[in-house]
Amino acid sequence: MEFFNTLHLTSENLAWVLFCAFCIGMSKTGLAGAGMLVVPIMASVFGAKESTGIVLPMLVMADIFGVSYYNRHAEIGYLIKLAPSTILGVVVGIWVGDVIDGDQFTVLLATVILFGVGITIWQEVTRSKVIVHNLFFASIAGFLGGFTTMIGNAAGPVMSIYFLSMGLPKNNFIGTSAWFFFLVNVFKVPFHITIWNTITWDTFKFNLLMLPLIIVGAFVGIKIVKLIPEKPYRIFILVTIVLASLKLFF
Repeated sequence: MEFFNTLHLTSENLAWVLFCAFCIGMSKTGLAGAGMLVVPIMASVFGAKESTGIVLPMLVMADIFGVSYYNRHAEIGYLIKLAPSTILGVVVGIWVGDVIDGDQFTVLLATVILFGVGITIWQEVTRSKVIVHNLFFASIAGFLGGFTTMIGNAAGPVMSIYFLSMGLPKNNFIGTSAWFFFLVNVFKVPFHITIWNTITWDTFKFNLLMLPLIIVGAFVGIKIVKLIPEKPYRIFILVTIVLASLKLFF
């Protein structure tokens, strides 16, 4: 609670943080776009680099629900193929994030998010199938996924496009994505603690305060993923992400 009090959050900012905890829960049980909405909002509240460490344990908590519910649908072969390049991407992301200052990190984070949104929109408009089943494209996707998740927990668009391009059915897509992000997010935790110093005991206690909303969001995500029309939802999320990302530049 001491850390919570030292944040001096306004009522508006606190409302946004609670909303983000709820969205994180939903994002891990089928409503992936909600997770991308969290990144720029939390960056605007806590700062770009600091927010990555605050958000990461919340993501791991939510990942557990996604993995538990959809674990039988995961395609492990894709995860094995992605592993080497993803690890390399994370390592490069650690180095880049450690050598740039706060303002540069903010610009890089916003650029990464907008790049991911741009790819997603391009994919939606063109229905492109350029990502094929071979190691070269898996390596590119893995590296970009590792780099963007380390820089800003923002690998959602890249990895969603990759898994969708593989032609995975909905449940297999969700299950494979859940395992990918659970493993990668757990892998990132020690670097946030020891190198970036963005995860502390105080920030973790703050994360625990958000756990009830994460749980509620996870169960809500499971319920509505079967009901909500996909296209209108995706359009809404993309527009919201763009506006929130642009806010980071100003």
